[in-house]
Amino acid sequence: MSVASVGIIGAGQMGNGIAHVMALAGYDVVLNDISAEALEAAVARIDKNMARQVSRDLITADNMQNALGRIKTSQDVVEVGQTDLVIEAATENEEIKYKIFEGLVPHLKPETILTSNTSSISITRLASRTDRPEKFMGFHFMNPVPLMKLVELIRGIATDDATYQTCLGIVNALDKTAASAEDFPAFIVNRILIPMINEACYTLYEGVGNVASIDAAMKLGANHPMGPLELADFIGLDTCLAIMNVLHDGLADTKYRPCPLLTKYVEAGWLGRKSKRGFYDYRGEVPVPTR
Repeated sequence: MSVASVGIIGAGQMGNGIAHVMALAGYDVVLNDISAEALEAAVARIDKNMARQVSRDLITADNMQNALGRIKTSQDVVEVGQTDLVIEAATENEEIKYKIFEGLVPHLKPETILTSNTSSISITRLASRTDRPEKFMGFHFMNPVPLMKLVELIRGIATDDATYQTCLGIVNALDKTAASAEDFPAFIVNRILIPMINEACYTLYEGVGNVASIDAAMKLGANHPMGPLELADFIGLDTCLAIMNVLHDGLADTKYRPCPLLTKYVEAGWLGRKSKRGFYDYRGEVPVPTR
């Protein structure tokens, strides 16, 4: 299947990162969001991130201008439906994703491939809400998208080989590496990563260590580039909790029970970097542990 244009639904952290790499790779991009402010902020973020790449001689100024010229923003889902490949990158909420795909289906070209950037939700269930489960799969980028080399490709039960091979070809065109995962809760990366973060939350909750000592222990003792609580703040505590709930519900194993402290932080609206408070307080010049 030939793909020249890509529609991206959701202009947040993941959506603008995907638009960034797709445009640099030569694809025409329609970046969609219900918020005009979110679209404006996304374009500004892409411009800033590409300028940083130019300053580091990773791309040329011409590369940047050509890529920015390939990105169109739209609040109209009809325009997204006319692209060759759609990547849904909305919030990690199954009901919201259902509504997006159900609203998009009437506007799709017959050959359009549908994908979701979900980090944990069943691809088979999402595909069942569309008219083309054979042309539907998981296309999970890592954050931050321009820097991270991995993309998880997840087939639903009905995904055909042509769809998989097309998405694999796009991953190669982006100069990234694909990891094929089966359609089980949280796939590969988050099946391993998020329970580790949840265990770090339990370690904090039970008083085994404070935020600073837990993060220092894993950075210096396990050679992790970021501590697990710092990483949780970067991902978003609401996203971490949502993935733990998917694992707990989908696998029915008590070892995936979300830590009560993680739940409490989310209930307080302390979601990490995006809300300026999580396991660290980001409102000053230097992040300060909150426990």
